Amino acid sequence: MENVAHDVDNHFRMLQKEYLDFLDDQEDQGKYANLIKNMIADKSLRLVVNINDLRRKNPSRAQALLTNAFEEQKAFQAALKECVINSTSEFVKDQEEYFIAFEGSFGKNHVTPRTLTSKYLGNLICVEGIVTKCSLVHPKIVRSVHYCPTTNKVIERKYTDLTSFDAFPSAAVYPTKDDDGNPLETEFGLSTYKDHQTISIQEMPEKAPAGQLPRSVDIICDNDLVDVCKPGDRIQVVGNFRCLPSKQANYTNAVFRTIVIANNITQLSKETQTAISKEDVANCKRLAKNNKNIFNLLAKSLAPSIHGHEYIKRAILCLLLGGVEKVLPNGTRLRGDINILLIGDPSVAKSQLLRYVLQTAPRAIPTTGRGSSGVGLTAAVTTDQETGERRLEAGAMVLADRGVVCIDEFDKMSDIDRTAIHEVMEQGRVTIAKAGIHASLNARCSVLAAANPVYGKYDQYKTPMENIGLQDSLLSRFDCLFVMLDSIDEDQDLKISDHVVRMHRYRNPLEQDGEPLPLGSNVDILSTINPDDDDQKKTDVFEKYDALLHGSSRKKTDEILSVEFMRKYIHFVKMFKPALTERASEIIADEYSRLRSEDMLDNDVARTQPVTPRTLETMIRLATAHAKARMSTTVTAQDANAAIELVQYAYFKKVLEKEKKRRKRGEEESSEDEDDDDDQHRKRTRAGVSRILE
Repeated sequence: MENVAHDVDNHFRMLQKEYLDFLDDQEDQGKYANLIKNMIADKSLRLVVNINDLRRKNPSRAQALLTNAFEEQKAFQAALKECVINSTSEFVKDQEEYFIAFEGSFGKNHVTPRTLTSKYLGNLICVEGIVTKCSLVHPKIVRSVHYCPTTNKVIERKYTDLTSFDAFPSAAVYPTKDDDGNPLETEFGLSTYKDHQTISIQEMPEKAPAGQLPRSVDIICDNDLVDVCKPGDRIQVVGNFRCLPSKQANYTNAVFRTIVIANNITQLSKETQTAISKEDVANCKRLAKNNKNIFNLLAKSLAPSIHGHEYIKRAILCLLLGGVEKVLPNGTRLRGDINILLIGDPSVAKSQLLRYVLQTAPRAIPTTGRGSSGVGLTAAVTTDQETGERRLEAGAMVLADRGVVCIDEFDKMSDIDRTAIHEVMEQGRVTIAKAGIHASLNARCSVLAAANPVYGKYDQYKTPMENIGLQDSLLSRFDCLFVMLDSIDEDQDLKISDHVVRMHRYRNPLEQDGEPLPLGSNVDILSTINPDDDDQKKTDVFEKYDALLHGSSRKKTDEILSVEFMRKYIHFVKMFKPALTERASEIIADEYSRLRSEDMLDNDVARTQPVTPRTLETMIRLATAHAKARMSTTVTAQDANAAIELVQYAYFKKVLEKEKKRRKRGEEESSEDEDDDDDQHRKRTRAGVSRILE
């Protein structure tokens, strides 16, 4: 038995020496020796090691580190402590512990919560996901010191559990008496504690297979890794994948709980990492340069399978591009996200527009009004079933930070739940003060909502405000509100029927009869394209002409951008931050002043939204989005006029059509007095402006 223990010690010392040679290696001009000195100067306890460097200098140790992480990491940390002792003249406490954080390429050990299976137990893995739950930070005792007044002796006790790197966990009994039964007093000032936190990460929504529940994994964070992330953050965690036996009623069942003991946590970019090549960037710049009316081309390419709704498609394009968010020196945040509400009769393609945005936006999360609660959209405080402690769980809007939230059946939500999203839509954050937890989470997302009128179908004889049935405080937070009517028009109905029939006749080139869809956990489960060729495939800028898909309305010379290129173009131009020019500012200010003065004079005008100071910010955001589409660094008069055109359509389009019908009836009766004539003149003027803008 002694020989076995001696062999184990020799093997451990050999591993420690190999890692010590790696840290002291002077080939890279003492890279890690300098990093250790910086770590000591910063009073840090964790050294970041790139596993690619270890793989280049000692391939066997790098491979063993991935497959036998427990023993290898313990030897690596012992070597680091020896390096610290050798490199500093200051006294290093014996109980001081130093840690290794890993980064670099992990090969097949780079996984997601869905692909993290039992074959990775005991391995060093790298897992990516979005944080959904965070527990409170608790102190965890490492070493306790006790004083016995009777014998005047001091007793020390160390504690280890299954989450530590010790081979055997210590007894969890906290001593209150010594071996002779004398009472002990705890010296809290001499005892050692460490911070401890548990978080849960979930696979990213855009990578989860459709129709399957997202998978999660628990992460154990200790010491300096606590509080480095919050719900809604996208992180990459490197750690040891281990199992913990669940002990119930003095027996252990065969089902084990798996956890990841983290040694490094990295925040991923807030923007979704869309693979854009240099060729794609060149194509984007060439397209913007050669097309003077690039905005209309993009809008025409948005949901080409849906007939009509040109202005609504332009507004949705502005939502995808977004404005420019600004944080002033005094801390005031000016929202850059654009919110849109679609209200209209059933079967006018509201939900289809939402579905297209889900496919086009770099980051989008869908939800429905009836299936969502207020806390489900924002954030909730839940109770951990295992520990009983309170945890903060992120909602849909927090998970969609820097993205788009699509809410269908918005009218089916209760008023209490709708009130919960007021703060998110304007301030871009969620503030929680429940159960002793006070936190503020980022939820900087655009909202695209679709709803039916109060009476199920739009009533032409009631004002838009009566048909909508939502309070002004919520409506003013939507930049544009569009009323979509199912009007009876023989010519229009023929065009729509021809379009719908062609869509049903169309078949994909790769579609075959009798082939079932494959089952599996692959992200590209519904794709017929080889996923290995995805990175090498060239992205087509334009869609090829198809008589069934595009019909007679599109000529062969007309251009429609492909969905993949649209996604890359939107992702690329979102990086631009156009600045307002003086001329554009004057145009927007004059239009806002005119809207406010007309709103004051004609209180009986049935507009779709209240004209508030938020309307001014709406025009600025829409003009900025229009400038982004052109890849311009400035917002010009052209952009301002395009924004005004959208606002005029959203606020007054349907109202003006109704007013023109009223005017015709009034002219036939010829019974208006002088005041009515003045009123009709104002309406006629506004109708003329609307016709010019349309």
